[in-house]
Amino acid sequence: MSTYKPQKFAELIGCSVKTLQRWDRDGVLKANRTSMGRRYYTHDQYLEYLGIKNKGQGKVVVYARVSSYGQKPELDNQKEALRKYCHQHEIVVDEWLEEIGSGLNYKRKKFSKLFEEIELGQVSHLIIAHKDRLVRFCVEWFESFCVRHGTNLIIN
Repeated sequence: MSTYKPQKFAELIGCSVKTLQRWDRDGVLKANRTSMGRRYYTHDQYLEYLGIKNKGQGKVVVYARVSSYGQKPELDNQKEALRKYCHQHEIVVDEWLEEIGSGLNYKRKKFSKLFEEIELGQVSHLIIAHKDRLVRFCVEWFESFCVRHGTNLIIN
């Protein structure tokens, strides 16, 4: 779970550290304390402040991608394999995303939307067919990003 020092948390929510200290005293937004008594805030508190539901209540998303329109049959194969996987494991899918675009290009509309929803804690599970269907490089970074934001990444 991500934690923030008061300075960083204040920047995130657009207030001053003095305001955070006052809110802590007044019970408006209670800070957590280390064993040494130093204040810190969690990512859950950030999501709460933004008015976003608890991360554990997020949606289940399936994402499939191919690089070009010529690979459209492969996209259908991916979706069918993912459908079977979800059926076998009794997973109820809230949203199916499919995209045609290069794994080297991160300017994919559905990928960007998915990335933002994960960051906001709105996705509890992300299911993909292969590691390279999400991103071509830095898969380990994306996996750790998902973990930090409460998303369980499932690679079929």
